[in-house]
Formats: sequence, C-alpha cells, structure tokens
Amino acid sequence: MLAVLTGTAEAAVPPPPPNPSDSEISASRAEADAKAARVGELTGRLTQAESRLQELLDDVSYKRELANKARVDLETAISEADAARREATAARVQADAASAAVERSRRELDEFAAASYAQGSTVGSFSAYIGAKSPEDLLARAQLLEAVSSAGLNRLDQVTRDQGTAANLDAAARAAVQRAESKQAAADEAKKVAEQAQQVAVDAHTAQAAATSELQSNKDAVERELVAARGEVNGLEAQRQQYDQWVEAKKREEEENARRAAAAAAAAAPAPQRPAAAAPAPSAGGVQAVINRALAQRGVIYAWGGGNYNGPTYGVRDGGVADAYGDYRKIGFDCSGLMMYAFAGVGVYLPHYSGYQYNSGRKVPLAQMAPGDMIFWGPGGGTHVALYLGGGMMVEAPHSGAVVRISPVRYGGIMPYVTRML
Repeated sequence: MLAVLTGTAEAAVPPPPPNPSDSEISASRAEADAKAARVGELTGRLTQAESRLQELLDDVSYKRELANKARVDLETAISEADAARREATAARVQADAASAAVERSRRELDEFAAASYAQGSTVGSFSAYIGAKSPEDLLARAQLLEAVSSAGLNRLDQVTRDQGTAANLDAAARAAVQRAESKQAAADEAKKVAEQAQQVAVDAHTAQAAATSELQSNKDAVERELVAARGEVNGLEAQRQQYDQWVEAKKREEEENARRAAAAAAAAAPAPQRPAAAAPAPSAGGVQAVINRALAQRGVIYAWGGGNYNGPTYGVRDGGVADAYGDYRKIGFDCSGLMMYAFAGVGVYLPHYSGYQYNSGRKVPLAQMAPGDMIFWGPGGGTHVALYLGGGMMVEAPHSGAVVRISPVRYGGIMPYVTRML
C-alpha cells in the first residue's frame, strides 16, 4: 500500500485506466493480421481480374473494328450490286430496242416482197418497167429494184448483228448482277458474324467487369474490417500504454512523496526531444517532375478521350464501352491524356493518341526501361500507354470505370520497346 505523506506533495495520480491482458492484445493482433492477409489475397486476385478485364476490353476494341470493317464492306457490296442492276436494266433496254428494230426491218422486207408477188407485173416490177423509154432505161429500173431489195437485206443483217451484240451485253450484265448480289449476300453474312463476335466480346467484358466489381467490393469490405481490427488493436495497445504510463506516474508519485525535492527537480527536467525527421531530398531532373505530375492525379476518374496539357477534361463518345460508362459526362483522363499532362509539365507536348506517342521519342528495349519511360501495348502502341515508375510498377489511366492508379507492369501484349522522352 502506498504511503500518504503530508506536506506539499503534488496532486495524487487518478485511478488506474483499463489494462487489457496480453492474450487480448495478441488475439486482436492475430485478427488484424488475418484481415491484412485476406486483403493481400484479394488484391492479388483483383489485379489478375483487372488484367483480364483489360484483355477483354482490348478484344472488344478489336472486334468492334472488325464489325466496322464488315459494315463498310457491305455498303460497298450494296453499291456495286445497285450499279450492276442499273447496267443490266440499260442492257435489257438496249437488247429490247435491237429486237424491235429487227422486227421492223423484217416486216418492211416482207411487205415489199408480198407486194411485188401479189401485184406482179401490174403494180410490182412490171409497172416500173412499163414506163421505160429505152432498153437502157429498162435495165436501170431493174437494177434500182434489185438495189432496193439488197439495201433492205443489208439493213436487216446489220440490225440482226446489233441484236446479237445487245443480247450478249444483256447476258453479261445479268451475270454481273448475280456476282454482285452473291458478294452482297456474303458481305451481309460477314457483317452478321462480325456483329455477333462483337456482342460476344462485349458480353464477356461485361461479365468480367461484374466479377471484378464484386472482387473490388469484397476487398473494400475486408479493408474496412482491417481498419476496424487495427483500430481495435491500436485501442488495446493505447490502453496498455496508458496503463504503463499510469504505473510510471504512480511510481513517480511515490518517489515524490518520499523525496519531495528530488521529485520536483525531476518534474522540472525537460523531456527528451526526439530527433527531427530528415526532410526528403528534393527530386532532381525532368523525369521526377513528370512522375510527380502523373502521380498527383491518382484517384482521378477515367474518361475516354479526356485530359490535355492542363489537366483532366470531359471525355468523348465512342459509340460503345465508354458510352456505357458515361465517360462523356465525366471529367478525367484516358491513358494518352494522362501522358500529355505529365510531360507538359517539363515542356514536352505529346499528341492525344498512344500510337503517335509511341513514335514521339527514342526507342529503348523493354529490358532497359527506366523510370519516366512510356510503356505501350497493342499493334503500334495503339491500345494502351502507361508511365514506368521503377521497381516493376507503373502509373496509368487504365479503362472506363476505373481511376488513375499505380499498377504492376502487365507483360501480356506489351510492345518490345519503351519510348524515352527525357
């Protein structure tokens, strides 16, 4: 029991605070460690899910372009088929006109022959001969009749040849129509197949997005549990610390009651000062400025077509995935927009397209990439771009529905060279 001495002793120490047991603290720490391990597991699964989601998004983009190609091919085939039908109609009209001309010429010759035969020497050739003034005039009139008949036959031959030509043109035009219609049918079928493939890709991306969202939700829930568990650990440890401080204070109280003068001197002694933390060395060079500028945008929403040299902007419509996420209503960055903003801070102004950014600087083999290099994916670097931070990590604006973030470098579909601007 503590002795109570009279005199000028300082105020008594208050009653002791709660003192959690070692087993309670250990159990609380174990629960927090388990939550942390679960968060780590979910983080790994979420990284894989987001990587798969990106692959499916790339596939959607590819299938969407194939569907666009099929639509263009169908439009071309329809135009060609229409032109072939017009040419066939014109050829049919020409063939019909040639046939009518043949019939007219044949009818005229038939009428001439019938008249000559029926009227004989009275109306036909004899009537022509009867008015002859001499044998020479008679011969001339006979030659004239023969010439008239020959001219009709020659005209009939020419018209018949024209009819054959027109018929050949008509047959060729109908064959061209059949080929064009066959090509149109094939293009229409290709369009249907491409659109079905696009829908399958979109459905797969949607399903993966839902699974990724569920994983993210689970991770968020466990992280909240982890915060609560760590809070409980901190609370118990704070209680233990307070109790230990109370024990020390009680001990000092006893010493002060026993040695009032020494206790007063001890109480007046300044508490030891902790050394001030060393300030981080300022970053040097444009590379760190670019990295810092990009990292400052962590958490900014992704918006397809968003971002410029001055910061995030409204996204634009793409007629597909980005529109489904409402990117055109969001203010944020897409992958190349984030690069534009990061490098503009050191006076490097990049175009707003990853394929052009890939060719904007010096190519460096992937194995030699360094912080500040741009990493690319897809043919010609046209699918995605991110900024390398070092240590296998990068900062990126990944895809619709996500935010600017730090991620491990993904090597699936990566280009063999990075682009170095500084």
